[in-house]
Amino acid sequence: MSGIRSVLAPAFAAAAMLSCGAPSGAAEYSKGANDREIRIGHTVPYSGPASAYGAVGLLTAAYYEMINARGGVNGRKIRFISLDDAYNPAKTVEQTRKLVEQDDVFAMIGQVGTVTSSAVQKYLNSRKIPQLLIASGASKWNDPKNYPYSTALYALYEMEGRVFAQYLLKHNPGARVSILIQNDDAGRDYAKGFKDGLGAAAAKMVVRELSYETSDTTIDSQIVALKASGADTLFMMATPKFGAQAIRKIAETGWKPAVYLAAVTASIGTVLQPAGPENAKGFMSAFAFKRADDPLWANTPDVIAYKKFFADWYKSGNISECSNVIAYATAYLTVRLLERCGDNLTRENLLKQATTLSDVELPLLLPGIKVNTSPDDYSPIRQMQIGRFNGASWVMEGELISADMR
Repeated sequence: MSGIRSVLAPAFAAAAMLSCGAPSGAAEYSKGANDREIRIGHTVPYSGPASAYGAVGLLTAAYYEMINARGGVNGRKIRFISLDDAYNPAKTVEQTRKLVEQDDVFAMIGQVGTVTSSAVQKYLNSRKIPQLLIASGASKWNDPKNYPYSTALYALYEMEGRVFAQYLLKHNPGARVSILIQNDDAGRDYAKGFKDGLGAAAAKMVVRELSYETSDTTIDSQIVALKASGADTLFMMATPKFGAQAIRKIAETGWKPAVYLAAVTASIGTVLQPAGPENAKGFMSAFAFKRADDPLWANTPDVIAYKKFFADWYKSGNISECSNVIAYATAYLTVRLLERCGDNLTRENLLKQATTLSDVELPLLLPGIKVNTSPDDYSPIRQMQIGRFNGASWVMEGELISADMR
């Protein structure tokens, strides 16, 4: 699936959050922006092994449609061009080149995936085209010296791994731990952060570490081998298809480890429900964002607005889907950044706005978590909270855990 979607977000009452009036004098533009529209490029797997993430593109399109219906950003409509890359790096390169060289996009915003976004990082940076708010927490997105035009809107995977490690050391320092990751930058970042967080204890606590390839048919053999290691704890990072497979196989084998799921594996709609929610009861994950379907947040203004958006603009969407939450926050922040640019719609100014965020409160972030970036530190989120799955929803426990990577 691929498409061109025109959407813009309304100027919510968050103007105070990101205040920056339009500069006086004549407007300035880079290619892809003019006094009528702003062209935003995007790639996402609408098909292939990670097609569940296609929800990101669908929600983003709906959000920008809402914004355009309300007049656009500073009088300009957003033309959202979202193409299918099937979670295939070669396809990502092809589609990104099309967006840049044929569609003349102003910026690439909200691309999905570590391996896919990595495939075009050098290309986009060499052309000084912003590659912003990537849906990935790989450490490479916090490298302003070598890749100044690439930023993310995820808690860094290494940081998240450290959060899990801190929790485990506090609650079960004698655990025998197994690790299962996807064999790519994302998986390696998760494993590194987790082991670094365990520190000297890692050598004793980690008894087996395995990986899988996205081209694999199943990961049943890895689960069997990890069970055989004698581990009583599993730390797992997997995309939705493989995460659901792993959870089903754990249940089939009768293995009963304490399971820590990376945030990318914690979706109720695309992982836990296909795996059988009863099979994941008691599993833990780490969160920076609210669960919109959690009764705890039902009466908060941002969740009310989120549900209204679905009712009015995205009726086919799943409120419980984690990917929708990050897509919503990304689209919201994109509009804020464009608003901050005013009439100076140059790629350099957009990058400046994205890398000078101070205590920004985004919709659906957990209380106490704010987004911060600076020209020498692009890591946007530095705190998370552990949640436990009760068979129906994630229940937060304990305090926010900080694991600043600076």
